[in-house]
Parts: sequence; C-alpha cells; structure tokens
Amino acid sequence: MSAPEHTATDCEHPLRGRRVLVTGVSRRRGIGYAIACRAAGLGASVALHHFAPHDAEQPWGADDLTAVVEGVRSHLIPDAALVEVSADLADAAEPRRVVEAAAEGLGGLDGLVCNHAASGHDGRLEEIEPEDLDLHWRVNARASLLLVQAFAEVFQRPDAPDLTGSAVLMTSGQGLGPMPEEIAYCTSKAALSGMTPSLADGLADRGIRLNTVNPGPVDTGYMDDALREDVRAAFPAGRLSTPEDPARLICWLLSDEARWVTGQVISTEGGFRR
Repeated sequence: MSAPEHTATDCEHPLRGRRVLVTGVSRRRGIGYAIACRAAGLGASVALHHFAPHDAEQPWGADDLTAVVEGVRSHLIPDAALVEVSADLADAAEPRRVVEAAAEGLGGLDGLVCNHAASGHDGRLEEIEPEDLDLHWRVNARASLLLVQAFAEVFQRPDAPDLTGSAVLMTSGQGLGPMPEEIAYCTSKAALSGMTPSLADGLADRGIRLNTVNPGPVDTGYMDDALREDVRAAFPAGRLSTPEDPARLICWLLSDEARWVTGQVISTEGGFRR
C-alpha cells in the first residue's frame, strides 16, 4: 500500500492522507473511540489498538469489539483504511508489535495517540503494593515510551519540511490538584508529562512533534450518579466533559495546523474547578 499524498488545502478533511494509530480503543464510551472516530471523519486512515480483557475486569465491563470497530469504520472517508490489533501493553514486546502491525496494515504511520491506561489496582499511599506501582508504570509510562520509540523508527518524513509526524501522550490532572486515592496512576501519568519536553526535543530532528494532553475528568462510564453530579458542578459550563471534548484538541495536534506546536503539556478541562 503506497503512502497517500498529504493535502494541505483540504479544509473539510485536514487529516486526509494521514495514517494514525490510536491505542486503547475498546469502548464506545471511551476517549480512544472518540479520537478514532473523529480522526477517521477528518480523513485519516486509522489503526485501532484494543485489549478487552482489561475492561472485562473493571466495573464498567467490556464492550462489543465488533461494534467498536464498525463504529469507527462508519466514519472513514472513501479510500481511507482501518486495521485493528489486540495487545496487552503490559508486555514489553507488545508496543513494537502494535506499531509494526499498524504500519504494515496502513502502509506507514504519520500519527500516534497513546490513549491506553491501566485502571484499578490503585489506592492511597498506605494501601498500594509494589505490584500496583509496577503495573501502572508498565502500561501507562513504559508502553507509551516504547510505542513512541517504535513509531519514530517506522515514520518516514515527507519531502515537504512543514509536514511532520505527530505523537500525543495522555496525562491527567495530577499536577493541578491532589489525587490521593490514585497514587500508582498519578505516578505513571506524572512521568509522561515530565518527560514531554525531553521526548519532543529528541524527536524534532526526525520530523516528529510530540505533545501531551490532560483531558481532565471525562464521563466515560466510570462515574456513579453522586460523582457525576459533584463533577458537573465543578464545570463552569454546567455540563460534564465528554470524550469528544479532548478528541477535538488531540486531532488538531495530529494535523498540519499544529505544525508549530511541540513539547507542550496542554489541558482541555473546560475551566474545571478543583
């Protein structure tokens, strides 16, 4: 499959010709699904990573992966493609396999969104075990680093100097306020935001931009009614954040419109008041 041409003047489809891998696309209520659907609608060919066993262990349960994939496929524009790969990113060998499978299926990669995250197995400082810290490090931080490493190796910079590859990491609001009951999660996400400038600098000469996004609290199905109302009251707009809110920023970062943005940690929280 030959690499499609980038079209800088297609305002309706600014990601036309881009080939984007999105990890953690396993639930239709999730941020990864919203990112993949929006990227497809904007013209990208997309590779979906999912790992249903993780969701099956959570209170919200696993989704129908066939419905997830077909939902994203329904947003594709003509001539765009979709591939999928299942992998447990806690395994150190899997990030490279995921990237290589995506690049082979799409004929290359221009964009990467590390949306996956480990949930559960967490708690307050006095509650967590070493295994909890190790799990979150392996899935959230180590896997993201290894995905970016493999992406940098398969990315081929276009001849036009303004056309760049783009990688997006996902952090949380741990630097903006306390999250004392999610120590393992906070530790791994703080690593991602902290390493952003260094990663971006190292990738710049390869023609790759890297930024990190904090989506803030998003209702992806994990909130109960009481938490939902508490969180809603903290948004000035009077509504909860939806997966489509961070998806808009992330897909913009994948586009040529963001060609001068790299090494940034950006929050898209709608003025959330802690």
